[in-house]
Amino acid sequence: MTTKFCKQIIVTLIVTLLFGGNLVMAQQAVESNPGQITVGNTRFTVISSQCIRMEYAPEHGFTDCPTLFAINRDARFESTKIVYRDKMVIIDTGKLRLVYRPDGQPFNAQNLTVSFNHNGKKVIWTPGMTNKENLRGPVATLDGVAGPIPLPDGLLSRDGWYVIDDTGKPVLKDGWIAPRQSSTDIDWYFFAYGSDYKSAMKSLAQISGKVPMPRRHVLGSWYCRWYPYTADEFKEIVEGYREHDFPLDIMVMDMDWHTRDANVGYGHAGRIWWTGYTWNRELIPDPVKLLKEFAEDGIYVTLNDHPADGMRDHEEYYDKFMSMLEPGTSDNPPFNAGDKRYMEAFFETALRPREEEGVDFWWLDWQQDYIYPHVPGIPGLLHLPWLNYLYYNHSQRDGLRGQSFSRWGGWGDHRHPIQFSGDDGTNWEMLAFLVPFTLVSGNTGCFFWAHDTGGFIGERNPETYARWVQFSALSASLRLHSYGDNLDRRPWLWGQPFEDSMRASFHLRSQIFPYIYTSVRQCYDDTLPLLRPMYFDYPNEEAAYKFDSQYFLGDNLLCAPIVTPGEGDNYLAKKEVWFPEGEWFNFFTGEKIVGGKVVTVSADIMQIPLYAKAGVPIPMQPYTPRMTTTPISTLIVRCYPGEKGDSVLYEDDGRTQGYTKGDCAWTGLHYERDGNTVKVKIDPVKGRYDGQLKERSYQIELPATKNAVGAEFNSKPIEVEYDSERSMNIIRVPVQKIDKAVEVIVTF
Repeated sequence: MTTKFCKQIIVTLIVTLLFGGNLVMAQQAVESNPGQITVGNTRFTVISSQCIRMEYAPEHGFTDCPTLFAINRDARFESTKIVYRDKMVIIDTGKLRLVYRPDGQPFNAQNLTVSFNHNGKKVIWTPGMTNKENLRGPVATLDGVAGPIPLPDGLLSRDGWYVIDDTGKPVLKDGWIAPRQSSTDIDWYFFAYGSDYKSAMKSLAQISGKVPMPRRHVLGSWYCRWYPYTADEFKEIVEGYREHDFPLDIMVMDMDWHTRDANVGYGHAGRIWWTGYTWNRELIPDPVKLLKEFAEDGIYVTLNDHPADGMRDHEEYYDKFMSMLEPGTSDNPPFNAGDKRYMEAFFETALRPREEEGVDFWWLDWQQDYIYPHVPGIPGLLHLPWLNYLYYNHSQRDGLRGQSFSRWGGWGDHRHPIQFSGDDGTNWEMLAFLVPFTLVSGNTGCFFWAHDTGGFIGERNPETYARWVQFSALSASLRLHSYGDNLDRRPWLWGQPFEDSMRASFHLRSQIFPYIYTSVRQCYDDTLPLLRPMYFDYPNEEAAYKFDSQYFLGDNLLCAPIVTPGEGDNYLAKKEVWFPEGEWFNFFTGEKIVGGKVVTVSADIMQIPLYAKAGVPIPMQPYTPRMTTTPISTLIVRCYPGEKGDSVLYEDDGRTQGYTKGDCAWTGLHYERDGNTVKVKIDPVKGRYDGQLKERSYQIELPATKNAVGAEFNSKPIEVEYDSERSMNIIRVPVQKIDKAVEVIVTF
């Protein structure tokens, strides 16, 4: 008899006695896996020290298949203490303590409690409690929104806990969706994190998956407008960006790219021409040539897609589509996202041919849930989250990163970035709401919004538009989109000083893009929002909740976008900004602000309140019109005065899934001040990826400093330039191999 078998018999006997002779209950408890406890019709799975799955399943048993939310069924926290005492099950993770008194009833306040510490106080949760101080999350779309609206719950709450209810949600079997056997069996995920919001997000990732990195160019500059552009007009737009000195990475072709010849359809807004997959050659006679020209110019293309009417008999690949369906299928079958064979044929004939021609990804513009919301055969499942799942998986072809562009599909949809927030208004109230809306979206893992910068429809207001661009320049993407002749978002059509203001914002994003992309990697590694609400880092500071339209972009930049009209010829606007403890420097002027207080800051139309942490190196690059794809042949390292600080530059190929396998590179950046001497050190690059540069030059920038006496590079004298207008010392280091350390010492 094995030792393991002896222990099992002993534990079985003990639990049998404790549970009143219920041998089945005892055996279930003993036979459970590490980190998973079964008691009769109840099962608890410890996901992390702060998250427990709670199932009560008397009808059809427990659910082991993943769902769109709970994708990782292997998540376990095995270092859990389990005690059977006085007919109770006690689960202690070190962060929370669950007590369950099995009585054969669904979870209720009498049979289940969870206790944990929150800001030095003991909190006891029972089923049915209200989450009173939730910090909110995103809605699916801002279509038609022109100001503040109520928002649903997010994961984070000042109560210190939250429950995600996955009861009855469909399951994934062999990569396809299926109804759950029971719609009433309880399936809860209880999170207890106190004020440690960062750990809550990590727990979310453990059960629901990491937030993947988008393709790098998606984080750049987009142009989009709902308008029937010809091929020549598209090329004129690209030339306009070049002529007026604005960067561009992505050209969006709205629905006019395809024909509108359908005579059968199910309609949206009373029309049958939203769906289409055949090029409109009256507008774009040679699409392959146009796509090739864009690709050679470093511009990627996405096409608008309203798939609700599916494949119709006027489409180019209709016959091939029908040949892939079940024999005998009637002509023009309705779009059926619940049918695996239908969707495989649809992707192969509707999307794949355009991708082979050079289309990079699709703009899934699903708006039809109000007509037929539920996926056929899957009760309760909306189309949007399921289509986001399917489109994202389809886009992972040939080793590429998955790339979506669609409205928010709810819990679990963080795995399918980037999100499209919908057709909103153009007014100040909308902009003022959009900033905190974007921030709280991060509370669900929705880190990457591609907003309609300036608003989609409404009144023309150049000042609002310029301020909106400033916000987008310091967010996940700088995407322009609109409808109507008076709202064409090409910045040079909006007059002065707004054109110059927007150019400055576009250039700023191009210059700090290495920092932004490094921060995007942190989103993947640590499940931290790119635009991070202040309470993530200062959860016990009341000001962190009050000042809800300022945020950290990554770790080291504090942003406070202007969302109100200014005054005078320069449109000077004021805003109260809370600065946490420490020293902060205006990114543009070098003005120092000592934190721990609220400061009223001013910014004319050419400025945005943007502040850098003292002494932390910021990786940057020279301005480039292709900000996301131009190799960093010169790495700019900007360091505002401080005592000491460290950061990093992250790089990869920007396009494949190689980053998940270690195909990437890290460069450590270090700053230290000792009396009148400042030392900036750049480590040798660690890691490799396809397309990596072997050498580069460096530019060390020390703003908010007096004219230096001299400098050394790797122990040899080097010239120092001084920009008196910006009070900045600049040291240009010639081209070096990336596997060599660089050290610059500046004496003042």
